[in-house]
Formats: sequence, structure tokens, C-alpha cells
Amino acid sequence: MAEIDTAVSTGAQRDSELRRRIVPDAGRSPTKSAPYAVDEDTKKGKPQSPSFLHVLARWEPIIAPILLTALAIFTRLYRIGRSNIVTWDEAHFGKFGSHYLKREFYFDVHPPLGKMLVGLSGYLAGYNGSFEFKSGETYPEEVNYTFMRAFNAAFGIVCVPLAYYTARELSFRRATVWLISLMVLFENSYATISRFILLDSMLLCFTFTTMMCWARFHRLRHNSFSAEWYAWLCLTGLSIGCVCSVKWVGFFATAVVGIYTAEDLWNKFGDLKMPQTTLAKHVIARVVGLIAIPILVYMFSFYLHFLILANSGPGDAQMSSLFQANLKGTEVGKDSPLELAMGSRVTLKNMGYGGGLLHSHVQTFPEGSQQQQVTCYHHKDANNDWFIYPNRQEPDYDTEADVRFIADGDVIRLIHGQTGRNLHSHAVPAPVSKSHNEVSCYGNLTIGDDKDHWKVEVVSDAASRDRSRVRTLTTAFRLRHPVLGCYLRAGNVNLPQWGFKQIETTCVKENNPGDVYSHWNVESHVHEKLPPGDPGSYKSPFLRDFIHLNVAMMTSNNALVPDPDKQDDLASQFWQWPILNVGLRMCSWDDNVVKYYLLGNPFVYWGSTAGLGVFGLLVLWYLVRWQRGYQELSNDDIDHIRYSGLYPAIGWVLHYLPFIIMARVTYVHHYYPALYYAILTFGFCVDWMTQKMSTKLSAVLYTVMYAIIVALFVHFRVIVFGMEGSNEQWSHLRWLPGWRISN
Repeated sequence: MAEIDTAVSTGAQRDSELRRRIVPDAGRSPTKSAPYAVDEDTKKGKPQSPSFLHVLARWEPIIAPILLTALAIFTRLYRIGRSNIVTWDEAHFGKFGSHYLKREFYFDVHPPLGKMLVGLSGYLAGYNGSFEFKSGETYPEEVNYTFMRAFNAAFGIVCVPLAYYTARELSFRRATVWLISLMVLFENSYATISRFILLDSMLLCFTFTTMMCWARFHRLRHNSFSAEWYAWLCLTGLSIGCVCSVKWVGFFATAVVGIYTAEDLWNKFGDLKMPQTTLAKHVIARVVGLIAIPILVYMFSFYLHFLILANSGPGDAQMSSLFQANLKGTEVGKDSPLELAMGSRVTLKNMGYGGGLLHSHVQTFPEGSQQQQVTCYHHKDANNDWFIYPNRQEPDYDTEADVRFIADGDVIRLIHGQTGRNLHSHAVPAPVSKSHNEVSCYGNLTIGDDKDHWKVEVVSDAASRDRSRVRTLTTAFRLRHPVLGCYLRAGNVNLPQWGFKQIETTCVKENNPGDVYSHWNVESHVHEKLPPGDPGSYKSPFLRDFIHLNVAMMTSNNALVPDPDKQDDLASQFWQWPILNVGLRMCSWDDNVVKYYLLGNPFVYWGSTAGLGVFGLLVLWYLVRWQRGYQELSNDDIDHIRYSGLYPAIGWVLHYLPFIIMARVTYVHHYYPALYYAILTFGFCVDWMTQKMSTKLSAVLYTVMYAIIVALFVHFRVIVFGMEGSNEQWSHLRWLPGWRISN
């Protein structure tokens, strides 16, 4: 291992000297500091003459990855096109890829990079985007699904050599490097998940690249500001940007690098010998490489997303009205009169991030006023239509009279187009947000009161400084209830099942002009007496669209909670993953279907989980002995434990803990990034505990582990390559009740 970083405070050195006490070490000599990266497979102290083994050792860093990659190609590609049906989440991500090929705007809770790559695979396969990817449906001949799966599997293949080089950069001995590589190569769940049109192999690939680039960057810490140092710093930032652009789980890998960077800079800050200019250069380099580059990569993926998806599609309603108006083929703003008037039929879009359309339906609130429900909803239908009428103190709307435009400060009524009821509020607590007033639909054109009135307050206009009138798409306004003094608002609170999980719409008592969830604009507008305008000629700014979509994704992610009224047979709990208590059926279990089952290699799962516990005990052991005055670890040993053992363990915690905290529905594949960090931790434990073992005994132990890993993969190979016929013939694979392979 490279010599230790000299960036240590003098205070820390003095404290170490003060704590140094002479304590007998039970005859055990201090651990000898040795470079972990070199080959230690031969006995120490014995000179070796040049031989075939030495030549092989020199070429091993090239030969080994090639051999491992060849095996990865087999395990990830063998009979990959065997099943010709849409399997599991291919129904989602294949469909998203189709939207890119048709350039139709869609909405999903994940960032776009992985799905753009799916679209690229379809493009390279000659697919035109016409297939709907319905779950369980047979692929038509014109869809080269085998190529699309192989494209996706390439990311899973690359993970194996990446694991090899990462283990080398973490200064593990060759036997441990092979152990970690084989655990990734012959991990059944990694092989299975890579064989379909999904995002998980891409997520894993960029997680692996982030870890490898970080490890290499750490190894170059004594060559700061060299060309190679800068290159690996930027590559780490590029990997971070890519992993975060596939799924937000990538932010956990970012956190690992972030913690390391904070520790590294803190140590440099404590080095009083380091010039301030050098420290400033370190800070700037990391800000650019590990913050600016990832942000630019992440934002660029959304820029491409907006650029490619230029046509109207199923995800339009999640975006602002102005954004939708600039999509090709949209109905938003098309032929809409520019200025609103009495009698206009409109749809109102909430301008909060992820905001929906003001909506009502015949169902009533089960409590409170028990009047007709008012919500916000992203789906476009006739229940979103509202008519603008004068307030009850003014004459009724006369269709034959001159057009009267809506101005800032006007008091109006909004009549629901489908039911004819008035948008209404009263001093009744809202069903979920009890501090707000309930908003309902009540009465009709003749029956009602002044609680049906709403005052228009213009906030801004994207197209004009003239705020005297309300314009389609471009004018942002608030609706104030004159009687109660509250404002119509639709936040990110979802109603229970009786409200169809739609967004709660309330009348908020606080007067906060900056609250975008109380801002509204007119998305569509129909008036027989007004000429069509061209409000869609105004462009929506990229940064606003970028923020808007990300908040909408966050809101939808938070809404992915288990439905108590439905049973999800595929879902699993966080505690089941590390102990391999459960698997996942990826398709129908009929006898005539090629079946795939997501289940890990038992040795990899149970060994890696045990490794996490052993590492915790190992750290505790050395802390206790250090407290008792033992000085058995060199500085190189401490560094090795921290960077090659502790950081992978931290990575596991960061990838696992959020799924314990979050309330969203979870599945076994959510554990796969965390599993990689557990594998690295297990590798450290084996490497550390066998370093003083005799060569023969160590070789036997490693050989046994290699054999078990390969044997278990072979034993469970059918769940990777596909099971045909009656599932009862695979009952011998059901070791635990949660492994629903045979029934």
C-alpha cells in the first residue's frame, strides 16, 4: 500500500504519543506494514526465480479481467432471447424506450438517462416504437427484443471487470480480488436482472464505476494535481452524474464519495504545513470534479430528455401549461383565445411543482360537509372543465351581450362543467390538512351564496407586463375567497382511497404570495365569441422545467406507498433482503411459460451479511485493544481498515438504511447496490483475517470458497437461464419457505 497521508494534525500525533503505553501483547508481534497491492501469494522472505508463475503474475491484471469478462458474457447472454414475452418491468421501461423513439413526452419517477439508453437500444435494433410492451404479451417479429436485452446485459457484463479492478485499487491480495470478482460474476440475481430490458444493470454498472474511480483517485492522493489525479477525479464526478441520472438511488453512492471528500479535506485543513493556496486548489478541484461535473451531467440528461421528447404524450399533465403548449400535437393552448372573458370554458392548472388540473366528480366527501369532492388530478378529462360566471351580486351572464373580459381584482364564480355545481369553500376543516378550509362543489346556477365567490389576483405574466387582464397559459393568478379570506391551494397531499388518491385541494388561510401551490393558470380556453390566439409561442425556460419535473418526480416517488386495500405478492420487506429470505417471480408461473426467479447466490448473500457483522466486531476488537494500550496496528494497517473496509461498510449502510426509513413499497432488487458494498466488506474481512495464515491453509480456504460460489450458481442456474415445464420439478431449489419457486 502507498505510504500514509502526511496530512495529519500535530495535535493528533501528540495525543497518540500520550496514549502509547507499554502493555504486553501476549507474545504477538506488531502487524508488519506491507504493500497490500503487491502479490503476497508466495511465501514471504523466499526469493523466487523467474518462472511461468511469475510471468503469469505479471500478466494477471490483463488476463484475469479478460477471462472474467468472457465468463460474464456467458452468464449474462446465454439463451437471453429464450423467453419471447414481456417480462416483469420490461412493461414499463420498454414502453418508456418506445416513447423516445416516437418522441412522445412521458412521465416517470426515475431520471431519464437509463430510459434513454433503452430507447437507444431499440433504435439500434431497428425498432420503431410501435409496440405497447404490455406485461406478459408476446413480442412481435419486428421487435428485436434479444438485441435490446443484450444491450442492457452489456452493463451487467462490465460490472465484473469493474469489481476486479476496484478490489485491486482497494489493495486486496490477489486471492481476495478473485474472490470478490467471482462473487459478482456468479451472483445469480445480478446475472438474472441483467438479462432483461430494465434499469438495474445500468444502475449497478455506474455504481461500480463510481466505486472504482473513487478507489483509484484515493490511491493517487500522494500525486495530487497530476494529470492522472485530475483524470480520475473527473471520472469519479462523471460516474456520480451517470448513476444519479439513472435512478435516485445513485445519490447514496454520491454520499459515500462525499463523506470521503469531507474527511480528506478536513485532514488537509488540519495540516498546518500545507500552504493555504494548495488547500484552496484541493477544495476548488473537488468542487469542480465532484459537484459541478455531476450536476452538469444530471442536468444534461434532462436537456436531452426535453430535446428528444418534442411531441405531446401521456406525461404532459405533469408539466407546466406553457411547456405543454410548445409540444407538437398538443391541444393545450391550441386555438385558445388569448384573454379570458365571462362565459369562457377553461381548465385550471396548478403551478406548484407536480401540480395537477382543478377537478371535481360526482363523489362526495365521506366526512365534513359531505358535499361534492374537489381535487387536483393529472389525467385530462371533461371533469376538469369549468365555466366562468359573474358573482351573484352582478347580472347573470348574457350570451348575446358584449364580451366582458376578466380583469385583475374581478370576483367570479367557477361552475363545474359536468355537474353544474359552484366551486365553494366554507369554514369546515379540509379532510387531510385540518388547518385549511375544505373546498367543495355546491348548489347550481340559481342555488348558492357568496361563499361561491372567488377574487382573481394576478401574480405575474410570462408574456406581458400588463397584468390588467388574465391571459391563457401565461398569466399566473391566485383565487381568494372574499368571505373567508383564504386562497385556493393544491399541495402535495394525497387524499385517501375514497378520494382516489388524487391531490387534496383546500383553501389555505395564510396569505403567502410566494406559495406556488396557490398559483393557477389557464391551460385550455374555449369561447365562441373570441378569436383564436397563439399563446404557445412563448417558450418555457429550461431551468424552470428542470426543477418542475424533478419536484414532480419526488412527489410521485413519495406517493409510492403500499396500498392497504391491495395485496402485492411481489413486494418484500427490508429485513428479508440481507438474509435472502425471499425471492421474486418475474413472470407468470404457468407450465407453458419460461419462468425466471430473482434470487441471490446463498453464499454471496449470507457470506456478505456475515461479513458486515464480522467487520463491526473486528473494529470493536481493535478499539478495545487500543483503549487498553496495545499498539499492534501500523498506520498502514489503520488506513487499510478505514478505506478498504470502513468505506464499503458505510456504502452498505447508506444504500440500505433509507429503505428501512422510507414508507414506499419495496422489492428485492432495491437491495442490489447495497449488496455490492457488502461483498466488498466481506472481501476485506477474509483478506484481513487470512493475511497471517499459512500459504497452504489460505489457498485451501480460498479454493473452497471459490468452489462453493461456482457450485451454488450452477445449482440455481435454471432461475437465471429460464425454467420450462412444471414448476414442481424445481422443488429441490426451495430451501426456504419464502423461495416461491415450486408452487
